[in-house]
Amino acid sequence: MAETPRNWAGNIAYATTDIRMPRHRAELQDLVKHAGKLRALGSRHSFNRIADSDHAIVSLKGFERLYRLDPAARTVTVDGGATYGDLCPRLDADGFALANLASLPHISIVGAVATATHGSGNLNRNLAAAVAALELVTAGGDIVTLRRGDADFAGAVVGLGALGIVTAITLDVVPRFEVRQNVYVDLPFAAYVDNFDAITGSAYSVSAFTHWRGDSIAHVWLKSLADAPPRPGELFGARPADRPYHPIETLDPAPATEQLGVPGPWYLRLPHFRIEFSPSAGAELQSEYFVPRRDGPAALRALHAVQERFAAPLMVSELRTVAADELWLSSAQGQDCLAFHFTWQRDWPSVQQVLPVIEQALAPFAVRPHWGKLFTMHKADIAARWPRLEAFRELARKYDPEGKFRNAFLTETIF
Repeated sequence: MAETPRNWAGNIAYATTDIRMPRHRAELQDLVKHAGKLRALGSRHSFNRIADSDHAIVSLKGFERLYRLDPAARTVTVDGGATYGDLCPRLDADGFALANLASLPHISIVGAVATATHGSGNLNRNLAAAVAALELVTAGGDIVTLRRGDADFAGAVVGLGALGIVTAITLDVVPRFEVRQNVYVDLPFAAYVDNFDAITGSAYSVSAFTHWRGDSIAHVWLKSLADAPPRPGELFGARPADRPYHPIETLDPAPATEQLGVPGPWYLRLPHFRIEFSPSAGAELQSEYFVPRRDGPAALRALHAVQERFAAPLMVSELRTVAADELWLSSAQGQDCLAFHFTWQRDWPSVQQVLPVIEQALAPFAVRPHWGKLFTMHKADIAARWPRLEAFRELARKYDPEGKFRNAFLTETIF
C-alpha cells in the first residue's frame, strides 16, 4: 500500500496517493485533458487543504528546468516547479535580483504566488506583484499565456490553483544588491505601537517577533540596503543584539541568515533562513492575518488586549508590512497591510480554539486571512474582504467551467 502523502508540517494527510509528476508540458497537457479532477501541488508548505484532492494531485517538482533571463526587459522566466532556492543564486550570478523574498527560500515560486505569499517592507509588494506573465494549462489541456495588462491577468496571478496548472512564470528583476541585517532586542510594546510607521519604515525590510506575553517585542530584524547609513545606537528603546538569533530565540541560530550587520547578497539576507539548511522538521502550524497598515496601531492594541486568551499554544508571532497591489485575491489588494503571522505548536485542537479570538479582535479592521494557512473565518466574511471575489469566480468558470481544479477547500471558501 502506498504511503499517505502529507504536507510539510505533517498536519495534513492528503486524501489521495495518486500523485502524478509529468516532466514535460505535452505530458502535462495530456494528463489534464483526460483527468476528471485534479489539483496542483507545490512545495507542500500550505498548512490547510488548499492543495488537497480526493482524486489526483499533480506535482511539477520533476518538470524540466527552465531559466530564461531577458536583461533588456528585466525579467526572468522559470518553470512551474522551480523554487526560490533554485532561482536566486543563478539570478544573482547573472547580476540581477528579485525585489522581495519570503522568509523561506525553499518554497515553490508558483505556489507562493498563487497564495499571495509576501515578504516584508513598507515599500515592497508581495511576491505575486513581481509576476509579469504566466503560462498555464487549462481544464481542456490548452496552453494559455497571460501578460500584465491583459484583461484576465490581475485575476489569474493569485489564482489559488483554480484556473489551471502554471507551467511557466515570468518575474520582474532588478539589478543585484546587497543587504545587511541587524537585530534589536527587547523593544517595549508601547514603543512599537507609538512609533509604528518609523519602525516599520526604518529599513528595506523589517520583521518584529513577539510572543504576545507581557509588554515587549522580543526582537526586531532590520534588513537594510548595504549602502544605507548605519543606524546609531538603540531602536526606540531596543538594544542592538550582540549575537545571532533564530526567530524562535531559544533555538540554534545556525539556520538563520547572517546578522550582526555583515553585508551579503540580497537572497542570503532577505529570507530569515539559509538556503543550505532544510527548514525545521515541520512540527508547527501557521496562521496569518492582514489588516490595513493605517489601522496597524489600533489592531496591535486590540490583539494585545486579548493576548492571554490565545498565547498558550503560540511559539512565536511575526509582524511585517506589505505594500499594496491590484491583484484580485492578493492579501494586499488595494491597501498597504500589516501582517500578523503566528507559528503555533502542532496542536490543532488548541489552535482551533484560539483562532476565533484573533479573528474577532481583528474583525473591525476588515481582516483578511492568508490563503495557505490556518483560519476559521466563514465564507461570507471572506467574501466581504475581497471586492473582486465574484469577478474571480467568473474568471475561474471561464477557464475551468466544470470545476476540474476545484476541491473541498475552494468550495468551502470561494465557490
